[in-house]
Amino acid sequence: MPVREEKRNLNSIPVGSLGIIPLKGCQQLADKVDEYLVKWRAERESEHKDSLAFAGYQRNSYIIQTRVPRFGTGEAKGEILESVRGDDLYLLVDVTNHSLTYSLCGHENHMSPDDHYQDLKRIIAAVGGKSRRITVIMPFLYESRQHKRNSRESLDCALALQEMVRMGVDNIITFDAHDPRVQNAIPLNGFETVSPTYQFVKGLLNHIPDLKIDTEHMMIISPDEGGMSRAIYMANVMGLDMGMFYKRRDYTKVVNGRNPIVAHEFLGSSVKGKDVIIVDDMISSGESVLEVATFLKRRKANRIFVASTFGLFTGGLEKFDEAYKKGLICRVLTTNLIYQQPELLQKEWYISCDMSKYIAYIIDTLNHDSSISDLLNPNDRIHTIIGRYNNGELA
Repeated sequence: MPVREEKRNLNSIPVGSLGIIPLKGCQQLADKVDEYLVKWRAERESEHKDSLAFAGYQRNSYIIQTRVPRFGTGEAKGEILESVRGDDLYLLVDVTNHSLTYSLCGHENHMSPDDHYQDLKRIIAAVGGKSRRITVIMPFLYESRQHKRNSRESLDCALALQEMVRMGVDNIITFDAHDPRVQNAIPLNGFETVSPTYQFVKGLLNHIPDLKIDTEHMMIISPDEGGMSRAIYMANVMGLDMGMFYKRRDYTKVVNGRNPIVAHEFLGSSVKGKDVIIVDDMISSGESVLEVATFLKRRKANRIFVASTFGLFTGGLEKFDEAYKKGLICRVLTTNLIYQQPELLQKEWYISCDMSKYIAYIIDTLNHDSSISDLLNPNDRIHTIIGRYNNGELA
């Protein structure tokens, strides 16, 4: 079966010679993206391949070598080790990768989101305005949970977006932004928030053989009111009913930077005997999603699947091990857009959804200055794969 990419009309002239710059911590994902691009461009037939506008179109790798050396104090500088003049650059950064360390006055210091964001700015500054265009692909949007002002407090995400634009970034691509309205901070620049709904559906169908995808046997659940649109979209595309929980909070106190949750209240039809998919943008500590799963089990739900774009697991994996042993959850799906702990990948309850091919599609299409509208709206692909699943065509 031919790969879907070959059906895309990419005969337009590239914006510039393609260059991918993965920041430290995003190298593994970038390598997979690079493999797809090298393969596709080697196979793609074009009568213009030998023209000047297509110079450097086929290469063994599109990754541009960079480094960010640090001084003993922890200070750093960004260096680009090859020419980027006139290139169409795509910078990939994972601000959540806490596994990386550096020496700070002789002490080992783990990189925080602030460190990763600062390194991104260093590389943009090293480009020095010589590239044709800069697109930042930041799957987990930096400071995206600090997106609105409730009191006298900073608006970190909006400030970061404006800062990147002032430095010369033309487009920012993120995945499942906590609140897409944060793009109002940069209304004249490109901002796309991409949903991995298709990859979730594909991951579930490829690993669970006996699903019945209809309103009598399955339901989509939003764990809070903020994720309603995400759950509504998935429910509508799959032809399922939707329910939601809303969080009653104690606004008289603040614990770990937020008001503690008093109770989860459920709105929706009966979940009795149904498989349910809890859809969220991120699993942080995991407490909230496991509480929701507990309430669903009390309401006699059958199997519970959790689909979340970002698996941060800041509270460790033990509570998920315990929930799996108790039969509280059946599977947890997250993407490889951010750092995945090695032990997470070994868990029986975990399904990893690979996003590298999707990112390669986006980069390839944008480099040709073509529309990515069909990539942002996966309705047809979801209906196709569900149809194949129901016909027994998936392995």
